[in-house]
Amino acid sequence: MRLVVDLNKCQGYAQCAFLAPDVFTMHGEESLVYSPWADDEQREKLARAVAACPVQAITTDGTDGGGARSATAGQEASDAR
Repeated sequence: MRLVVDLNKCQGYAQCAFLAPDVFTMHGEESLVYSPWADDEQREKLARAVAACPVQAITTDGTDGGGARSATAGQEASDAR
């Protein structure tokens, strides 16, 4: 499944890092590092992270079997695949 974080929306609340720590990691207090491609085993955790974002900064394809949804992230992203 594919993840996209809108870093212009993200305020660094880190709810995603608490709920899906294998995918999202805070680097310092304000920067987020994440993998844009997550394993299907992370589907439930990612759906919770998406729903928990107070600013709806994360878009995912595949957490609910289809369309995109939003949640939170940080100020900096990693392109690791």
